[in-house]
Amino acid sequence: MNPVITYIPDDIAVPSRLNCPFYYQPDESARFAAHEVAQELSCKSAWHDEISKGKMFGVLVVETQDGKKGFLKAYSGQIHGREDWEGWMPPVFDYLQPDGLFLTSERVITSLNKEITSAEQSPRYAIDCARLQRLKDERDKEVSEYKAFMAQAKAARARRRLSGEDSEMLIKESQHQKATLRRLKKHHEGIILSAETLVREHAERINAMRRKRRQLSDELQRWLFSHFVVSNVIGETRSLLDIFASTPQHIPPSGAGECCAPKLLQYAITHHLRPCSMAEFWWGESPKGELRQHLSFYPACQGKCKPILDFMLKGIETAPNPLEGDETTTSLHILYEDSGIIAVHKPEGMLSVPGTGKRLSAADILSSQLSRRDDSAATHNTEAGDTAFQTRQTDTGGTTSSPPLLYPTHRLDMQTSGILLFAKSKEMQSVLQRMFASHEIRKRYIAVVERRGDSRLALHTGDEGEIRLPLCADYINRPRQRVDYAVGKESVTRYAVLDVAYATMRLELYPLTGRTHQLRVHCAHPDGLGMPIVGDDLYGTHSQRLLLHAESVTFTHPETKKMITISDECPF
Repeated sequence: MNPVITYIPDDIAVPSRLNCPFYYQPDESARFAAHEVAQELSCKSAWHDEISKGKMFGVLVVETQDGKKGFLKAYSGQIHGREDWEGWMPPVFDYLQPDGLFLTSERVITSLNKEITSAEQSPRYAIDCARLQRLKDERDKEVSEYKAFMAQAKAARARRRLSGEDSEMLIKESQHQKATLRRLKKHHEGIILSAETLVREHAERINAMRRKRRQLSDELQRWLFSHFVVSNVIGETRSLLDIFASTPQHIPPSGAGECCAPKLLQYAITHHLRPCSMAEFWWGESPKGELRQHLSFYPACQGKCKPILDFMLKGIETAPNPLEGDETTTSLHILYEDSGIIAVHKPEGMLSVPGTGKRLSAADILSSQLSRRDDSAATHNTEAGDTAFQTRQTDTGGTTSSPPLLYPTHRLDMQTSGILLFAKSKEMQSVLQRMFASHEIRKRYIAVVERRGDSRLALHTGDEGEIRLPLCADYINRPRQRVDYAVGKESVTRYAVLDVAYATMRLELYPLTGRTHQLRVHCAHPDGLGMPIVGDDLYGTHSQRLLLHAESVTFTHPETKKMITISDECPF
Protein backbone atom coordinates (compact mmCIF):
# COMPACT_ATOMS: atom_id res chain seq x y z
CA MET A 1 0.00 0.00 0.00
CA ASN A 2 1.33 3.43 -0.96
CA PRO A 3 1.38 5.64 2.18
CA VAL A 4 0.73 8.89 0.29
CA ILE A 5 -2.41 7.54 -1.40
CA THR A 6 -5.67 7.92 0.52
CA TYR A 7 -7.91 5.15 -0.75
CA ILE A 8 -11.56 5.87 -1.52
CA PRO A 9 -14.68 3.66 -1.19
CA ASP A 10 -15.37 1.21 -4.00
CA ASP A 11 -18.84 2.63 -4.63
CA ILE A 12 -17.41 5.98 -5.76
CA ALA A 13 -16.83 5.85 -9.51
CA VAL A 14 -13.83 7.47 -11.15
CA PRO A 15 -13.82 8.99 -14.67
CA SER A 16 -12.31 7.08 -17.57
CA ARG A 17 -10.33 10.15 -18.61
CA LEU A 18 -8.83 13.08 -16.76
CA ASN A 19 -10.82 16.31 -16.64
CA CYS A 20 -9.39 19.45 -18.25
CA PRO A 21 -7.53 21.21 -15.41
CA PHE A 22 -8.25 24.65 -16.93
CA TYR A 23 -12.05 24.31 -17.07
CA TYR A 24 -13.93 21.68 -15.12
CA GLN A 25 -16.76 20.80 -12.77
CA PRO A 26 -15.41 18.43 -10.08
CA ASP A 27 -16.91 14.94 -10.30
CA GLU A 28 -18.01 12.86 -7.31
CA SER A 29 -14.56 11.36 -6.68
CA ALA A 30 -12.79 14.75 -6.73
CA ARG A 31 -15.40 16.26 -4.44
CA PHE A 32 -15.01 13.37 -2.03
CA ALA A 33 -11.22 13.82 -2.03
CA ALA A 34 -11.48 17.60 -1.54
CA HIS A 35 -13.93 17.11 1.33
CA GLU A 36 -11.54 14.69 3.03
CA VAL A 37 -8.65 17.13 2.69
CA ALA A 38 -10.79 20.01 4.00
CA GLN A 39 -11.70 17.91 7.02
CA GLU A 40 -8.02 17.23 7.65
CA LEU A 41 -7.12 20.92 7.31
CA SER A 42 -9.78 21.96 9.79
CA CYS A 43 -8.02 19.77 12.39
CA LYS A 44 -4.46 20.95 11.64
CA SER A 45 -4.13 23.55 14.39
CA ALA A 46 -0.38 23.91 13.77
CA TRP A 47 -1.10 25.11 10.22
CA HIS A 48 -4.08 27.28 11.07
CA ASP A 49 -2.42 30.69 11.34
CA GLU A 50 -0.59 30.32 8.03
CA ILE A 51 -3.22 28.69 5.84
CA SER A 52 -6.08 30.85 7.17
CA LYS A 53 -4.43 33.76 5.34
CA GLY A 54 -5.14 31.90 2.10
CA LYS A 55 -3.63 28.96 0.22
CA MET A 56 -4.50 26.73 -2.71
CA PHE A 57 -4.85 22.99 -2.12
CA GLY A 58 -5.30 20.29 -4.73
CA VAL A 59 -6.33 16.65 -5.08
CA LEU A 60 -5.72 14.14 -7.83
CA VAL A 61 -7.82 10.98 -7.94
CA VAL A 62 -5.68 8.13 -9.25
CA GLU A 63 -5.93 4.45 -10.08
CA THR A 64 -3.07 2.09 -9.24
CA GLN A 65 -1.76 -0.56 -11.59
CA ASP A 66 -3.69 -3.21 -9.66
CA GLY A 67 -6.96 -1.27 -10.02
CA LYS A 68 -7.21 0.36 -6.58
CA LYS A 69 -8.67 3.88 -6.38
CA GLY A 70 -7.38 6.69 -4.18
CA PHE A 71 -6.25 10.29 -4.20
CA LEU A 72 -3.12 12.36 -3.76
CA LYS A 73 -3.10 15.73 -2.02
CA ALA A 74 -0.89 18.79 -2.44
CA TYR A 75 -0.59 22.45 -1.51
CA SER A 76 0.93 25.30 -3.47
CA GLY A 77 4.31 26.61 -2.35
CA GLN A 78 5.38 25.91 1.21
CA ILE A 79 3.85 25.65 4.66
CA HIS A 80 6.05 26.82 7.53
CA GLY A 81 8.93 26.97 5.05
CA ARG A 82 8.66 23.29 4.18
CA GLU A 83 7.53 21.40 1.08
CA ASP A 84 7.95 17.90 2.50
CA TRP A 85 5.17 17.37 5.04
CA GLU A 86 4.42 13.67 5.45
CA GLY A 87 1.48 12.41 3.42
CA TRP A 88 1.57 15.38 1.04
CA MET A 89 3.07 15.55 -2.42
CA PRO A 90 6.82 16.20 -2.43
CA PRO A 91 8.14 19.13 -4.48
CA VAL A 92 9.00 18.57 -8.12
CA PHE A 93 12.52 19.63 -7.13
CA ASP A 94 13.55 19.82 -3.47
CA TYR A 95 15.66 22.95 -3.43
CA LEU A 96 15.33 23.61 0.31
CA GLN A 97 18.15 21.33 1.49
CA PRO A 98 19.92 23.15 4.39
CA ASP A 99 23.36 23.02 2.79
CA GLY A 100 22.15 23.02 -0.82
CA LEU A 101 23.06 25.60 -3.43
CA PHE A 102 19.72 27.42 -3.25
CA LEU A 103 19.71 28.21 0.46
CA THR A 104 23.47 28.86 0.44
CA SER A 105 23.06 31.36 -2.41
CA GLU A 106 19.98 32.81 -0.76
CA ARG A 107 22.02 33.50 2.38
CA VAL A 108 24.59 35.35 0.26
CA ILE A 109 21.82 37.42 -1.34
CA THR A 110 20.27 38.10 2.07
CA SER A 111 23.64 39.29 3.37
CA LEU A 112 23.98 41.54 0.31
CA ASN A 113 20.49 42.92 0.97
CA LYS A 114 21.58 43.89 4.47
CA GLU A 115 24.70 45.60 3.10
CA ILE A 116 22.60 47.55 0.60
CA THR A 117 20.12 48.60 3.30
CA SER A 118 22.97 49.61 5.61
CA ALA A 119 24.59 51.67 2.85
CA GLU A 120 21.28 53.32 1.92
CA GLN A 121 20.61 54.22 5.56
CA SER A 122 24.21 55.29 6.33
CA PRO A 123 24.29 58.48 8.50
CA ARG A 124 27.34 59.68 6.54
CA TYR A 125 25.43 59.25 3.25
CA ALA A 126 22.44 61.12 4.66
CA ILE A 127 24.70 63.97 5.86
CA ASP A 128 26.43 64.18 2.46
CA CYS A 129 23.09 64.21 0.60
CA ALA A 130 21.71 66.89 2.95
CA ARG A 131 24.89 69.00 2.53
CA LEU A 132 24.67 68.69 -1.26
CA GLN A 133 21.06 69.82 -1.24
CA ARG A 134 21.88 72.74 1.10
CA LEU A 135 24.70 73.89 -1.18
CA LYS A 136 22.39 73.75 -4.21
CA ASP A 137 19.74 75.73 -2.34
CA GLU A 138 22.32 78.35 -1.31
CA ARG A 139 23.54 78.64 -4.92
CA ASP A 140 20.01 78.99 -6.25
CA LYS A 141 19.21 81.65 -3.64
CA GLU A 142 22.35 83.73 -4.26
CA VAL A 143 22.07 83.46 -8.05
CA SER A 144 18.39 84.37 -7.92
CA GLU A 145 19.03 87.36 -5.69
CA TYR A 146 21.91 88.61 -7.89
CA LYS A 147 19.77 88.20 -11.04
CA ALA A 148 17.07 90.30 -9.36
CA PHE A 149 19.72 92.95 -8.57
CA MET A 150 20.88 92.86 -12.20
CA ALA A 151 17.31 93.35 -13.43
CA GLN A 152 16.93 96.40 -11.23
CA ALA A 153 20.32 97.75 -12.37
CA LYS A 154 19.35 97.23 -16.02
CA ALA A 155 16.18 99.23 -15.54
CA ALA A 156 18.17 102.00 -13.81
CA ARG A 157 20.67 102.08 -16.69
CA ALA A 158 17.84 102.48 -19.14
CA ARG A 159 16.66 105.57 -17.27
CA ARG A 160 20.23 106.91 -16.99
CA ARG A 161 20.72 106.33 -20.73
CA LEU A 162 17.63 108.47 -21.45
CA SER A 163 19.03 111.23 -19.25
CA GLY A 164 22.15 111.37 -21.41
CA GLU A 165 24.66 109.50 -19.23
CA ASP A 166 27.75 108.11 -20.96
CA SER A 167 26.70 104.94 -22.88
CA GLU A 168 30.17 103.37 -22.76
CA MET A 169 30.27 103.53 -18.97
CA LEU A 170 26.80 101.92 -18.78
CA ILE A 171 27.96 99.09 -21.05
CA LYS A 172 31.00 98.46 -18.85
CA GLU A 173 28.77 98.34 -15.79
CA SER A 174 26.53 95.73 -17.48
CA GLN A 175 29.54 93.65 -18.52
CA HIS A 176 30.96 93.79 -15.01
CA GLN A 177 27.68 92.51 -13.51
CA LYS A 178 27.47 89.66 -16.04
CA ALA A 179 31.06 88.68 -15.24
CA THR A 180 30.26 88.79 -11.52
CA LEU A 181 27.28 86.43 -12.12
CA ARG A 182 29.54 83.98 -13.99
CA ARG A 183 32.12 84.08 -11.16
CA LEU A 184 29.35 83.51 -8.60
CA LYS A 185 28.06 80.47 -10.51
CA LYS A 186 31.57 79.08 -10.99
CA HIS A 187 32.34 79.51 -7.29
CA HIS A 188 29.26 77.50 -6.31
CA GLU A 189 29.87 74.91 -9.04
CA GLY A 190 33.29 74.09 -7.57
CA ILE A 191 31.89 73.60 -4.07
CA ILE A 192 28.89 71.59 -5.34
CA LEU A 193 31.07 69.39 -7.58
CA SER A 194 33.12 68.33 -4.56
CA ALA A 195 29.95 67.48 -2.60
CA GLU A 196 28.42 65.68 -5.62
CA THR A 197 31.53 63.52 -5.93
CA LEU A 198 31.09 62.20 -2.39
CA VAL A 199 27.40 61.45 -2.95
CA ARG A 200 28.01 59.89 -6.39
CA GLU A 201 30.76 57.59 -5.11
CA HIS A 202 28.46 56.34 -2.35
CA ALA A 203 25.56 55.88 -4.78
CA GLU A 204 27.80 54.00 -7.21
CA ARG A 205 28.81 51.60 -4.42
CA ILE A 206 25.12 50.97 -3.71
CA ASN A 207 24.33 50.48 -7.42
CA ALA A 208 27.24 48.07 -7.79
CA MET A 209 25.85 45.98 -4.94
CA ARG A 210 22.39 46.11 -6.52
CA ARG A 211 23.78 44.89 -9.84
CA LYS A 212 25.59 42.09 -8.04
CA ARG A 213 22.34 41.15 -6.29
CA ARG A 214 20.46 41.10 -9.61
CA GLN A 215 23.17 38.94 -11.19
CA LEU A 216 23.14 36.46 -8.30
CA SER A 217 19.32 36.34 -8.28
CA ASP A 218 19.13 35.75 -12.05
CA GLU A 219 21.78 33.03 -11.89
CA LEU A 220 20.00 31.36 -8.98
CA GLN A 221 16.64 31.49 -10.76
CA ARG A 222 18.12 29.93 -13.90
CA TRP A 223 19.82 27.22 -11.85
CA LEU A 224 16.57 26.55 -10.00
CA PHE A 225 14.39 26.31 -13.12
CA SER A 226 16.97 24.18 -14.92
CA HIS A 227 16.63 21.64 -12.06
CA PHE A 228 12.82 21.70 -12.06
CA VAL A 229 12.46 18.75 -14.44
CA VAL A 230 9.00 17.34 -15.15
CA SER A 231 7.93 14.19 -16.96
CA ASN A 232 5.06 12.85 -19.04
CA VAL A 233 3.77 9.33 -19.65
CA ILE A 234 5.40 9.03 -23.08
CA GLY A 235 8.83 9.14 -21.45
CA GLU A 236 9.80 12.75 -22.12
CA THR A 237 11.45 15.00 -19.52
CA ARG A 238 11.98 18.75 -19.76
CA SER A 239 13.15 21.49 -17.46
CA LEU A 240 11.02 24.56 -16.82
CA LEU A 241 13.64 26.64 -18.64
CA ASP A 242 13.07 24.55 -21.77
CA ILE A 243 9.29 24.56 -21.43
CA PHE A 244 8.97 28.33 -21.05
CA ALA A 245 11.57 29.15 -23.73
CA SER A 246 8.86 29.12 -26.42
CA THR A 247 6.34 31.18 -24.44
CA PRO A 248 5.94 34.97 -24.83
CA GLN A 249 7.71 35.58 -21.50
CA HIS A 250 10.57 33.14 -22.41
CA ILE A 251 11.45 32.49 -18.76
CA PRO A 252 9.34 30.89 -16.02
CA PRO A 253 7.55 33.29 -13.66
CA SER A 254 8.50 33.20 -10.01
CA GLY A 255 6.94 30.20 -8.27
CA ALA A 256 6.47 28.17 -11.45
CA GLY A 257 6.40 24.44 -10.73
CA GLU A 258 5.36 24.91 -7.11
CA CYS A 259 1.59 24.90 -7.68
CA CYS A 260 -0.57 21.90 -6.80
CA ALA A 261 -1.16 20.52 -10.30
CA PRO A 262 2.49 19.97 -11.36
CA LYS A 263 3.29 18.34 -7.98
CA LEU A 264 0.31 15.98 -8.25
CA LEU A 265 0.94 14.99 -11.87
CA GLN A 266 4.68 14.54 -11.39
CA TYR A 267 4.14 12.08 -8.57
CA ALA A 268 1.41 10.18 -10.45
CA ILE A 269 3.47 9.93 -13.64
CA THR A 270 6.71 8.87 -11.95
CA HIS A 271 4.87 6.27 -9.80
CA HIS A 272 2.83 4.81 -12.69
CA LEU A 273 -0.56 5.93 -11.36
CA ARG A 274 -3.38 6.72 -13.79
CA PRO A 275 -4.65 10.29 -13.26
CA CYS A 276 -8.46 10.19 -13.19
CA SER A 277 -9.74 13.49 -11.80
CA MET A 278 -8.12 16.69 -10.55
CA ALA A 279 -9.48 19.61 -8.54
CA GLU A 280 -7.97 22.60 -6.75
CA PHE A 281 -9.71 24.59 -4.02
CA TRP A 282 -8.97 27.72 -1.99
CA TRP A 283 -8.65 27.65 1.78
CA GLY A 284 -8.81 30.77 3.94
CA GLU A 285 -9.05 34.49 3.32
CA SER A 286 -9.07 35.99 -0.16
CA PRO A 287 -5.73 37.57 -1.14
CA LYS A 288 -5.59 41.35 -1.28
CA GLY A 289 -6.78 42.49 -4.68
CA GLU A 290 -7.81 39.00 -5.82
CA LEU A 291 -11.11 37.19 -5.41
CA ARG A 292 -10.90 33.70 -3.91
CA GLN A 293 -13.76 32.10 -2.02
CA HIS A 294 -13.05 29.70 0.85
CA LEU A 295 -13.53 26.07 -0.28
CA SER A 296 -14.41 27.10 -3.86
CA PHE A 297 -12.84 25.19 -6.75
CA TYR A 298 -10.57 26.94 -9.25
CA PRO A 299 -8.85 26.00 -12.52
CA ALA A 300 -5.09 25.72 -12.81
CA CYS A 301 -3.46 29.10 -13.44
CA GLN A 302 -2.59 30.10 -17.00
CA GLY A 303 0.67 31.97 -16.43
CA LYS A 304 2.55 29.50 -14.23
CA CYS A 305 0.88 26.17 -14.91
CA LYS A 306 -0.47 26.00 -18.45
CA PRO A 307 2.86 25.60 -20.30
CA ILE A 308 3.96 23.00 -17.73
CA LEU A 309 0.70 21.02 -17.78
CA ASP A 310 0.45 21.11 -21.59
CA PHE A 311 3.74 19.18 -21.59
CA MET A 312 2.94 16.88 -18.66
CA LEU A 313 -0.49 15.88 -20.03
CA LYS A 314 0.91 14.60 -23.32
CA GLY A 315 -0.09 10.94 -23.61
CA ILE A 316 -2.82 11.20 -20.94
CA GLU A 317 -6.38 11.01 -22.22
CA THR A 318 -7.82 14.33 -21.10
CA ALA A 319 -11.20 15.96 -21.62
CA PRO A 320 -11.03 18.83 -24.15
CA ASN A 321 -10.94 22.40 -22.93
CA PRO A 322 -14.34 23.87 -23.85
CA LEU A 323 -12.71 27.31 -23.97
CA GLU A 324 -10.54 26.15 -26.87
CA GLY A 325 -12.85 23.75 -28.70
CA ASP A 326 -14.65 24.31 -31.99
CA GLU A 327 -17.97 26.17 -31.88
CA THR A 328 -20.79 24.11 -33.42
CA THR A 329 -23.30 26.97 -33.73
CA THR A 330 -23.75 27.95 -37.38
CA SER A 331 -26.04 30.97 -37.08
CA LEU A 332 -27.03 33.69 -34.62
CA HIS A 333 -30.37 35.31 -33.96
CA ILE A 334 -30.33 38.82 -35.46
CA LEU A 335 -32.05 41.32 -33.16
CA TYR A 336 -31.62 44.46 -35.29
CA GLU A 337 -30.10 45.35 -38.64
CA ASP A 338 -29.84 48.37 -40.90
CA SER A 339 -27.35 49.59 -43.50
CA GLY A 340 -24.69 50.41 -40.91
CA ILE A 341 -25.39 48.36 -37.77
CA ILE A 342 -26.27 44.78 -36.90
CA ALA A 343 -27.05 43.44 -33.41
CA VAL A 344 -27.24 39.74 -32.52
CA HIS A 345 -27.96 37.53 -29.54
CA LYS A 346 -24.67 36.00 -28.38
CA PRO A 347 -25.25 32.76 -26.45
CA GLU A 348 -23.30 32.10 -23.26
CA GLY A 349 -20.14 30.09 -23.90
CA MET A 350 -19.30 31.83 -27.19
CA LEU A 351 -16.41 34.19 -27.86
CA SER A 352 -17.35 37.67 -29.08
CA VAL A 353 -14.38 38.00 -31.44
CA PRO A 354 -11.68 35.54 -32.58
CA GLY A 355 -9.24 34.42 -29.86
CA THR A 356 -5.94 32.57 -29.94
CA GLY A 357 -7.49 29.09 -30.12
CA LYS A 358 -9.53 27.31 -32.78
CA ARG A 359 -12.91 28.15 -31.27
CA LEU A 360 -15.19 30.15 -33.57
CA SER A 361 -16.45 33.49 -32.35
CA ALA A 362 -19.72 35.37 -32.82
CA ALA A 363 -17.92 37.54 -35.40
CA ASP A 364 -16.83 34.43 -37.37
CA ILE A 365 -20.27 32.83 -37.24
CA LEU A 366 -22.16 36.00 -38.15
CA SER A 367 -19.83 36.78 -41.05
CA SER A 368 -20.36 33.28 -42.45
CA GLN A 369 -24.11 33.55 -41.85
CA LEU A 370 -24.37 36.87 -43.73
CA SER A 371 -22.21 35.50 -46.53
CA ARG A 372 -24.59 32.54 -46.96
CA ARG A 373 -27.53 34.91 -46.93
CA ASP A 374 -25.93 37.13 -49.57
CA ASP A 375 -25.07 34.09 -51.71
CA SER A 376 -28.69 33.01 -51.53
CA ALA A 377 -29.83 36.49 -52.52
CA ALA A 378 -27.34 36.53 -55.39
CA THR A 379 -28.67 33.24 -56.72
CA HIS A 380 -32.26 34.47 -56.47
CA ASN A 381 -31.47 37.76 -58.22
CA THR A 382 -29.51 36.06 -60.98
CA GLU A 383 -32.40 33.69 -61.67
CA ALA A 384 -34.69 36.73 -61.77
CA GLY A 385 -32.41 38.44 -64.30
CA ASP A 386 -30.96 41.06 -61.92
CA THR A 387 -27.45 41.62 -63.30
CA ALA A 388 -26.82 44.60 -61.02
CA PHE A 389 -26.16 42.39 -57.98
CA GLN A 390 -22.47 42.67 -56.94
CA THR A 391 -20.55 39.39 -57.29
CA ARG A 392 -17.04 38.06 -56.86
CA GLN A 393 -15.19 35.26 -58.66
CA THR A 394 -14.72 32.00 -56.73
CA ASP A 395 -11.82 29.55 -56.95
CA THR A 396 -13.97 27.22 -59.01
CA GLY A 397 -14.89 29.86 -61.56
CA GLY A 398 -18.41 30.55 -60.26
CA THR A 399 -19.64 33.76 -58.70
CA THR A 400 -20.85 34.58 -55.22
CA SER A 401 -21.50 37.71 -53.21
CA SER A 402 -18.55 39.46 -51.52
CA PRO A 403 -18.08 38.30 -47.92
CA PRO A 404 -19.47 40.94 -45.54
CA LEU A 405 -17.02 42.84 -43.35
CA LEU A 406 -17.98 43.14 -39.68
CA TYR A 407 -16.37 45.49 -37.19
CA PRO A 408 -16.83 44.76 -33.47
CA THR A 409 -17.78 47.79 -31.40
CA HIS A 410 -17.62 46.18 -27.93
CA ARG A 411 -17.29 42.72 -26.38
CA LEU A 412 -19.10 40.41 -24.00
CA ASP A 413 -17.31 37.86 -21.81
CA MET A 414 -17.45 34.37 -23.24
CA GLN A 415 -19.73 33.23 -20.39
CA THR A 416 -22.07 36.26 -20.73
CA SER A 417 -25.08 36.10 -23.03
CA GLY A 418 -26.94 38.95 -24.68
CA ILE A 419 -26.72 41.76 -27.20
CA LEU A 420 -23.58 42.09 -29.28
CA LEU A 421 -23.33 45.09 -31.59
CA PHE A 422 -21.33 45.13 -34.86
CA ALA A 423 -20.72 47.90 -37.38
CA LYS A 424 -20.75 47.29 -41.12
CA SER A 425 -18.01 49.83 -41.85
CA LYS A 426 -14.83 51.10 -40.27
CA GLU A 427 -16.34 54.58 -40.05
CA MET A 428 -19.44 53.34 -38.19
CA GLN A 429 -17.23 51.29 -35.86
CA SER A 430 -15.28 54.42 -34.89
CA VAL A 431 -18.53 56.34 -34.24
CA LEU A 432 -20.05 53.57 -32.09
CA GLN A 433 -16.85 52.99 -30.12
CA ARG A 434 -16.68 56.71 -29.37
CA MET A 435 -20.33 56.59 -28.26
CA PHE A 436 -19.57 53.65 -25.94
CA ALA A 437 -16.57 55.52 -24.49
CA SER A 438 -18.60 58.69 -23.87
CA HIS A 439 -21.54 56.77 -22.33
CA GLU A 440 -23.88 57.74 -25.18
CA ILE A 441 -24.86 54.08 -25.47
CA ARG A 442 -26.70 52.92 -22.36
CA LYS A 443 -26.22 49.21 -21.60
CA ARG A 444 -28.49 47.31 -19.23
CA TYR A 445 -27.52 43.91 -17.82
CA ILE A 446 -29.47 41.47 -15.71
CA ALA A 447 -27.56 39.44 -13.12
CA VAL A 448 -28.44 36.99 -10.39
CA VAL A 449 -25.99 37.11 -7.49
CA GLU A 450 -25.38 34.87 -4.50
CA ARG A 451 -26.49 36.41 -1.24
CA ARG A 452 -23.59 36.17 1.21
CA GLY A 453 -23.84 36.71 4.95
CA ASP A 454 -20.44 38.44 4.99
CA SER A 455 -21.41 41.10 2.42
CA ARG A 456 -20.93 44.64 3.69
CA LEU A 457 -24.30 45.66 2.19
CA ALA A 458 -27.81 44.73 3.33
CA LEU A 459 -29.77 45.32 0.12
CA HIS A 460 -33.53 45.23 -0.43
CA THR A 461 -35.81 45.39 -3.45
CA GLY A 462 -35.66 48.85 -4.99
CA ASP A 463 -32.26 49.79 -3.52
CA GLU A 464 -29.83 51.52 -5.88
CA GLY A 465 -26.16 52.39 -5.72
CA GLU A 466 -22.84 52.82 -7.49
CA ILE A 467 -19.62 50.78 -7.37
CA ARG A 468 -16.19 52.29 -8.08
CA LEU A 469 -13.14 50.02 -8.07
CA PRO A 470 -9.71 50.30 -9.75
CA LEU A 471 -9.15 47.20 -11.92
CA CYS A 472 -6.13 45.74 -13.69
CA ALA A 473 -5.19 42.40 -15.23
CA ASP A 474 -3.91 39.54 -13.08
CA TYR A 475 -1.16 38.59 -15.53
CA ILE A 476 -0.25 35.28 -13.88
CA ASN A 477 -3.88 34.16 -13.68
CA ARG A 478 -5.29 35.40 -16.98
CA PRO A 479 -8.05 36.16 -17.75
CA ARG A 480 -8.74 37.05 -14.11
CA GLN A 481 -8.76 40.71 -13.08
CA ARG A 482 -7.87 42.13 -9.69
CA VAL A 483 -8.54 45.26 -7.67
CA ASP A 484 -5.41 47.39 -7.30
CA TYR A 485 -5.69 50.80 -5.67
CA ALA A 486 -2.15 51.71 -6.78
CA VAL A 487 -2.17 50.97 -10.53
CA GLY A 488 -5.73 49.92 -11.38
CA LYS A 489 -7.91 51.89 -13.81
CA GLU A 490 -11.17 53.35 -12.54
CA SER A 491 -14.30 51.33 -13.27
CA VAL A 492 -17.85 52.42 -12.44
CA THR A 493 -21.11 50.45 -12.33
CA ARG A 494 -24.57 51.55 -11.25
CA TYR A 495 -26.94 48.91 -9.89
CA ALA A 496 -30.56 48.50 -8.83
CA VAL A 497 -32.09 45.60 -6.90
CA LEU A 498 -35.03 44.05 -8.77
CA ASP A 499 -35.98 41.38 -6.24
CA VAL A 500 -34.52 39.43 -3.33
CA ALA A 501 -34.90 35.71 -2.72
CA TYR A 502 -33.64 33.52 0.12
CA ALA A 503 -30.25 32.67 -1.42
CA THR A 504 -30.04 34.98 -4.44
CA MET A 505 -30.71 38.53 -5.56
CA ARG A 506 -31.69 39.78 -9.02
CA LEU A 507 -30.05 43.01 -10.18
CA GLU A 508 -30.00 45.54 -12.98
CA LEU A 509 -26.42 46.56 -13.79
CA TYR A 510 -25.41 49.63 -15.80
CA PRO A 511 -21.65 49.74 -16.59
CA LEU A 512 -20.37 53.29 -17.09
CA THR A 513 -16.91 52.04 -18.03
CA GLY A 514 -15.93 48.97 -20.02
CA ARG A 515 -13.17 47.17 -18.12
CA THR A 516 -12.64 43.43 -18.59
CA HIS A 517 -14.82 41.41 -16.16
CA GLN A 518 -15.99 44.69 -14.61
CA LEU A 519 -19.49 43.54 -13.63
CA ARG A 520 -18.24 40.20 -12.33
CA VAL A 521 -15.56 41.77 -10.12
CA HIS A 522 -17.85 44.59 -8.93
CA CYS A 523 -20.41 42.06 -7.76
CA ALA A 524 -17.96 39.64 -6.16
CA HIS A 525 -15.36 41.86 -4.53
CA PRO A 526 -15.79 42.71 -0.82
CA ASP A 527 -15.36 46.41 -1.65
CA GLY A 528 -18.15 46.08 -4.23
CA LEU A 529 -21.32 44.12 -3.47
CA GLY A 530 -19.52 41.14 -1.95
CA MET A 531 -21.98 38.84 -3.75
CA PRO A 532 -20.58 36.95 -6.79
CA ILE A 533 -22.76 36.35 -9.81
CA VAL A 534 -24.26 32.87 -9.79
CA GLY A 535 -22.16 30.54 -11.94
CA ASP A 536 -19.06 32.72 -11.91
CA ASP A 537 -16.29 30.13 -11.93
CA LEU A 538 -13.57 32.79 -11.75
CA TYR A 539 -14.77 34.93 -8.86
CA GLY A 540 -17.48 32.82 -7.24
CA THR A 541 -18.79 29.28 -7.56
CA HIS A 542 -19.16 27.22 -10.73
CA SER A 543 -22.65 26.14 -11.76
CA GLN A 544 -24.49 25.35 -14.98
CA ARG A 545 -23.91 28.83 -16.47
CA LEU A 546 -23.02 32.42 -15.57
CA LEU A 547 -26.26 34.27 -14.79
CA LEU A 548 -25.29 37.52 -16.49
CA HIS A 549 -27.14 38.77 -19.56
CA ALA A 550 -26.79 41.93 -21.68
CA GLU A 551 -30.50 42.68 -21.99
CA SER A 552 -30.70 46.03 -23.81
CA VAL A 553 -28.77 48.86 -25.43
CA THR A 554 -30.24 52.32 -26.02
CA PHE A 555 -28.67 55.04 -28.17
CA THR A 556 -29.32 57.74 -30.75
CA HIS A 557 -28.65 56.31 -34.20
CA PRO A 558 -25.60 58.12 -35.67
CA GLU A 559 -27.25 58.43 -39.10
CA THR A 560 -31.01 58.73 -38.54
CA LYS A 561 -30.67 60.59 -35.20
CA LYS A 562 -33.60 58.52 -33.89
CA MET A 563 -33.53 56.94 -30.42
CA ILE A 564 -33.18 53.16 -30.70
CA THR A 565 -33.56 50.50 -28.03
CA ILE A 566 -32.45 46.96 -28.91
CA SER A 567 -33.71 44.31 -26.49
CA ASP A 568 -32.85 40.66 -25.90
CA GLU A 569 -35.09 38.85 -23.43
CA CYS A 570 -33.23 37.49 -20.42
CA PRO A 571 -33.23 33.66 -20.50
CA PHE A 572 -33.15 33.22 -16.71
